[in-house]
Amino acid sequence: MPGEIEKYGPPIILECTLRDGSYAIDYQFSVSDTETVGRALAEAGFKWIEVGHGVGLGASEKGIGQAKETDVDYVKAAKRAIIGTDSIIGAFFIPGIGEAHHLDTAREAGLDLVRIGTNITEYKDAEASVKYAKSLGYLVSVNLMKSYAVDSSGFADASKAARDYGADFVVLVDSAGGMLPDEIAEYSEKALDAIDIPLGFHGHNNFQLAIANCLRARKAGVRILDVSLRGMGRSAGNAQTEILITLLEKTGEPTGVDLIRTLDIGQELIAPLMPAQKGVDDIAVATGAGKFHSSFLPKVSKIAEDAGVDLRELIMHVGDADMVRPDDELIMDLAQELARRPKRFRFPHAVRFDTPENGDDV
Repeated sequence: MPGEIEKYGPPIILECTLRDGSYAIDYQFSVSDTETVGRALAEAGFKWIEVGHGVGLGASEKGIGQAKETDVDYVKAAKRAIIGTDSIIGAFFIPGIGEAHHLDTAREAGLDLVRIGTNITEYKDAEASVKYAKSLGYLVSVNLMKSYAVDSSGFADASKAARDYGADFVVLVDSAGGMLPDEIAEYSEKALDAIDIPLGFHGHNNFQLAIANCLRARKAGVRILDVSLRGMGRSAGNAQTEILITLLEKTGEPTGVDLIRTLDIGQELIAPLMPAQKGVDDIAVATGAGKFHSSFLPKVSKIAEDAGVDLRELIMHVGDADMVRPDDELIMDLAQELARRPKRFRFPHAVRFDTPENGDDV
């Protein structure tokens, strides 16, 4: 276990494929996957590796997606994987989904780092969990989910509160992948002025800015950067491990990670598990534009279908109205408002772009 982490210093890469990446495969990483990928990551030089159910400890028990394995089995497999290295293993924890006994059993299984996630507007909910996790000897972060739902001053206030609770570091979270590099810089700089512990950044790729946002965060002083192999993760995915490692090296910030081995892990172990790459789809773009969390997509999709309105448009309206926890009444009101508007043109069939008979480029 690392001791106190310096606020500033070389970048720390938190490899979260085995946690956030699980969203892309319905939480079906196996113990074997976890041990194989975990060992490969540790041997490639990754010091911090996150594993388990994407939503965190206790999520399967609460019926929030059924993971293939138990929390304890994931932790034990990951701990076996890092034997002989100085890597550590982390997991996610959302108060109310995870409970104290989940922290107990995960710690007994060898978990080193716990990342306690709360919506930024509900950051006070993290206090008891942070204090309890620290009493168990964990390295602890507070991940301020949907950080964009408040302004940069509000983010700095929440970061300071997390520090006061006892967190070892705080994480700026672009949950919908809709933040821009200048926003990342503003939020990071404001928070770092307010706290004496490191700041991390976890970004999603809905606008294909996750890498740019990581680089801007790093320039602003952010120390801990979340990545996943091939960008595998919820919604449009995360900052891609292989690319960020390469760019940090190019900009004079060595990470201690073997790039070629990392490329091999992505190619040989992760790519076969991923759905076919089709670019950032229209729903991911809409969720980024509305700073709308994809966990609300099932109920918004149903309401859009029932009301006969464009799902993408409804997503953006819902995000504008409530980025944190939109309720059914709000969504239905917005859907009804959209239903009263003139219908947009829709293609009547799949569009084909045929090559002209003369072979000219189009």
